[in-house]
Amino acid sequence: MVSPSSSTIRAFGSLLSRFSNGVSLKPSNSFTIHGTRCLSRKLQSSSCYSSSSLWVSVYELHSVNSIRKIATFPPLCMGRRSCKIAGRKTAQDAKKTKLYSKIGKEVVSAVKKGGASPVSNTALAALFEKAKELDVPKEIIERNIKRASEKGQEAYIEKVYEVYGYGGVGIIVEVLTDKINRSVAAVREVVKDCGGKMADPGSISFKFKRARVVNVKVKDADRDQILAVALDAGADDVIEPSADEDDPEDEINEMYFRIVTSSESYPTILTKLREEGIPFEPDNGFELLPLTPIEVDDEAMDLNKELMSKLLELDDVDAVYTDQK
Repeated sequence: MVSPSSSTIRAFGSLLSRFSNGVSLKPSNSFTIHGTRCLSRKLQSSSCYSSSSLWVSVYELHSVNSIRKIATFPPLCMGRRSCKIAGRKTAQDAKKTKLYSKIGKEVVSAVKKGGASPVSNTALAALFEKAKELDVPKEIIERNIKRASEKGQEAYIEKVYEVYGYGGVGIIVEVLTDKINRSVAAVREVVKDCGGKMADPGSISFKFKRARVVNVKVKDADRDQILAVALDAGADDVIEPSADEDDPEDEINEMYFRIVTSSESYPTILTKLREEGIPFEPDNGFELLPLTPIEVDDEAMDLNKELMSKLLELDDVDAVYTDQK
């Protein structure tokens, strides 16, 4: 049997390296609305990560006499494009699940503090309106009103943890928990296992702004429609989806326009979209958008994605935000 030469090994290693390098994402386009009918172009991006399902990529290496297959597995996806596609497939479903969970916890807390009648409990009445605005099923509300009366069920407390990721990236973890010691221990364990670092309160949060965000799929409306609705309703920004030139059309159609607005203008935007017959997905009450997004290399991006995905798997965690592009 002939041993492979060092040059052959180096060539094979180089080939593998090419397969493992991803395609860089283009920065997303944002249009800031100034006054009436005046748009100026700027760059902006934001991310909210969720856990994604398991996938396998298979590559074929062709030689003169044989075909060899190489399969790649999580936890790290291969390059920016793979991460983007995989995350896109499950991000919205995970976001909706977290929204329902958060509303349920808020209902429990409101009932514990003021009773189960929305007539006398103004906090619960406000939650009913919020749930209606966010299209939360009625059974979610009813189930958690009943849950609030169960023995041993405590009110939920909101906590925010700040984390340093890879490449100078900041991460905000929002928690609504009935057991603070449990939640902080779980968050610390994930951060430690994934190589991140807990940050002092306030050291990262100042890098974000709070806003309401309405998401509209590309396939459900064109760019001009979205800009017209945003302009008429007084929105602050419209963030266009970030796409690669080689993205298939069906994948592009599953991307989202993101209308960024204030709390005051948010209901007006929802009304305008309904009038135009444009389907939309609401936020979870608000979102945190980075003031200055940070671009990192592929390795840091993958490591941060794994960290944020594992954080979102925790029951007490309702949302995870990052300033990573």
